[in-house]
Amino acid sequence: MEPRIDEIADGIYRLSVRVDAIAPPAGFTFNHFLVLGDEPLLFHTGLRRMFPLLREALGRLMPVEKLRWITFGHYEADECGAMNEWLAVAPLAEVAHGQTGCMVSLNDMADRAPRVLRDGEVIDLGRGKRVRYIDTPHIPHGWDAGVLYEEASGTLMCGDLFTQVGDGPALTGSDIVGPAIAAEDMFRFSSLHPSMGATIRRLAEISPRTLALMHGPAFAGDGAAALRGLAANYDDRVRALLAAA
Repeated sequence: MEPRIDEIADGIYRLSVRVDAIAPPAGFTFNHFLVLGDEPLLFHTGLRRMFPLLREALGRLMPVEKLRWITFGHYEADECGAMNEWLAVAPLAEVAHGQTGCMVSLNDMADRAPRVLRDGEVIDLGRGKRVRYIDTPHIPHGWDAGVLYEEASGTLMCGDLFTQVGDGPALTGSDIVGPAIAAEDMFRFSSLHPSMGATIRRLAEISPRTLALMHGPAFAGDGAAALRGLAANYDDRVRALLAAA
């Protein structure tokens, strides 16, 4: 479970931990993203039990105590289980999340009051790095779900979207839609509902150049096409579900 560290876009580092016990024999990766700037940001805290590993890995890139922002896709153990551990070692750090996540979970569960982000709100991290928060309720699951877009590098940190099993390169130009469809068939982790496709197609309008997956390799290429492909599959799933009702 030694973390692997790779720069997937300018100033954005993927800290990846592979767990062989999940979906054997392929295994499963848990990815966490550090955006360097005057105010460094961590997207995904990792599980509490992974915290010592991730703290050591992040410390190779910057002083841990200088971490400024902590955020994640939605309130779930692998997304934010170590939130308070990071707050304890980084005294200036703030958790930042959408209004729903703060209201239903983080105002109580975070050891320091979180910063509430409006849909579309931007945090300027300095050194040219700007991250935009985008609400994506129930996409792929969780009422409080959202994604983060780093504008300078065109990197969409897309949480559980495109989840796939197995390991591989840190950054790929290969198809990520097919493996994501296979993972959905295996885990059934998404909250299927009629607005899924439309919400994901709105993300495609950003035209990201890099997709930072929480579970799987980061993707470099036509992010809009990949998002539209995923949206089409979810549209098909919802139509089939409604037809069977």
